[in-house]
Amino acid sequence: KKKKKTMAKTALKGNEVNTIGDLPAIGSSIGDYEFTKQDLGGLKLSDLKGKKVILNIFPSVDTSTCATSVRKFNEQAASLNNTTVVCVSKDLPFAIARFCGAEGIQNVEATSDFRTLEFARENGIEMIDGPLKGLDARSIIVLNEEGKVVHTELVPEIVDEPNYEA
Repeated sequence: KKKKKTMAKTALKGNEVNTIGDLPAIGSSIGDYEFTKQDLGGLKLSDLKGKKVILNIFPSVDTSTCATSVRKFNEQAASLNNTTVVCVSKDLPFAIARFCGAEGIQNVEATSDFRTLEFARENGIEMIDGPLKGLDARSIIVLNEEGKVVHTELVPEIVDEPNYEA
C-alpha cells in the first residue's frame, strides 16, 4: 500500500496554493540534479561539492519579486565565503540570459530546471494547483559543503521575498 505524500502550502495573493510535497528534511541529501545554464550547458550539484550552496528557487525571473530576489542574492553572493548561489526557475535559459544581461547579474549561477522536472517534484517545490501550477514555488534550500540540507524555507506568500538572513 502506497503511503500518501503530504502537501505543503504556500499562497498567491492570499489564495492557498499546494505544492507536490514537503521540502527536504534538514540533514538529508538531495539528488545530483543538473540545471541548465544560460549557455545551455549543464551545472550539476556535484560540481559544487566542497562549497556551501544556496538554491534560490522561484517561479520566474519575469515577476518583480523573483527579479528582486535574484538581484539581492547577486549583491550578497560576492561577500559569501566558499558559497555558490544557484538561482533556479522553469524559465528558459534565453529569458534568464536576457534578464541577467540587462541587470548585470554575475555573482550567481542563474539556471533553469526545465529539463530536470524531477528536481521540483522530488523536493516538494512544484506547485500543483493555482494559476502558477507546474512552476517552482518560491523557496530556499541551503546545502553544506558535504551536500547535506542545513536550511529550507517555503516562502508562505509567493509575492513575498525569502528570508535572506537565514
